[in-house]
Amino acid sequence: MTTTTTESAPASAFAVISVACLMSSCVFRSEDVAVNEEPGITPGALTTVSPPSTVFPQIHTNLSGMVTEFVRVMHQDKRGNHWFGTNTNGLICYDGTALRKVAIEGLPPRASVRNIVEDRVGNVWFGTSEGLVRHDGREFTLFSEAHGLQDEEVWGMTVDARGVVWVGSTGGVSHFDGEKFRPFALPETKVVNPRSMISDKLVLDFMEDRNGTMWIVTDGNGIFQYREGVFAHLTSQNGLIDDSATGVLQDRQGHIWIGTFHGGVSRFDGKTFANFTRDGVIDGEEVGSFLEDSQGNVWFSAENHGVYRYDGTQFTRFTTADGLTSNLVLSMCEDSEGRIWLGSWQGLCIYDGEQFVNAKDKAHWTDRRHEQRPR
Repeated sequence: MTTTTTESAPASAFAVISVACLMSSCVFRSEDVAVNEEPGITPGALTTVSPPSTVFPQIHTNLSGMVTEFVRVMHQDKRGNHWFGTNTNGLICYDGTALRKVAIEGLPPRASVRNIVEDRVGNVWFGTSEGLVRHDGREFTLFSEAHGLQDEEVWGMTVDARGVVWVGSTGGVSHFDGEKFRPFALPETKVVNPRSMISDKLVLDFMEDRNGTMWIVTDGNGIFQYREGVFAHLTSQNGLIDDSATGVLQDRQGHIWIGTFHGGVSRFDGKTFANFTRDGVIDGEEVGSFLEDSQGNVWFSAENHGVYRYDGTQFTRFTTADGLTSNLVLSMCEDSEGRIWLGSWQGLCIYDGEQFVNAKDKAHWTDRRHEQRPR
C-alpha cells in the first residue's frame, strides 16, 4: 500500500453560492439452481445459472457462478440481507444463509442493476436498465413510464430527509409521492461544450447535504444545487474541476467530495475546492464509488489505480499488490460488521480492517454446511 499526506492548498476558489439556496429472507441456493418462493416472484420459477462467459479471469468469487465480472452496486438492508446489483446478470440476494438470483416478474433476467437505496420504512429500491423496482419485504413492484417515470433506464437515486424518492433516468428526474412518479424539471442552462455520455437529461447521482440542499449530478452538465425552489449551477466556470461528474459525498466533517470522469477528485470545504488529482496527491482521472465508513474514513476508487482511503490526515492507496481483485473497482459497501466489500471487474473481495481477502473465504454462501437442497 502507499500512503500520502496532504497539506496542499485548495486548487481553486469557489464563489459561495447563496441559495434560499431495504425484506424477508432470500430463500436458498443449491449449487447453481435456485427456487423462487416469495410473493412478487413468479411462483415455482427456477433460476438456472449456467457458467458465465467472461473476458477477465475470476480471481475471487463471482457469486458462485451467478454473475460475470461486474458487480456495479451493493447494499446491506436493515434486515441484514446483502443485495448485489450486476451489470448484465440482474439482482443477487444473500440473506446470511443462502445465495440466490432473484427473478422479478416483468424484469428481464439480464437487466442491469445500477443503484440500490432504502427508504425510511424499509422498502428497498432498485434502479435498473428496465425500470424501477421496490421491495417491501414481501413483494417486488416494478414501476415503468406508465407509473410516471420519465424513462425506464434508471441510474441515480436517493431518498431525502422527508422520505421523498428521487429518481434520475435518461429522460430526466422524477419524484415519488407515495402513489406515482411526477416529473421534476431541471434548469435549461448548459455548460460550454457538454460531454454527455448517455443523455443530457440524465442524473447519475443525488446527495442531500446537512443543510437540506440537494446536489444533483448530471451527465456532462455539471452539478445542480437545489433548495426550497431555488437552483444554482456548479460548473467548471465557478469551481468544479470537470463538468462530467460521477458522484458526490458529504463526510461527517461537512466536506463535500466530488468525483469526475476527467478531473479526478475534489473536496469542497464550503468556500474553496482542493483538487487532489491536479495537485498530484491522487493518481487517476476517473474517480467514483464514494463511501464513508463507520470510522469516518472516506473511500473512493480511481480507475486502474485501485482504491484510496482518507483518514482525515492522509491518503492510503490499495491495489492488487495488497489483495484487491482488480485495480478497477466499481462498487463499495460497508456491512453491519464493519467490513468493506469491494466489487471489481474481477469479482468480489472484502477488507476486514487489516487485509483484503477472497470474498468466498469470508462469506458463507460457499460453505456446504449452509447449503440447502430444493424442496
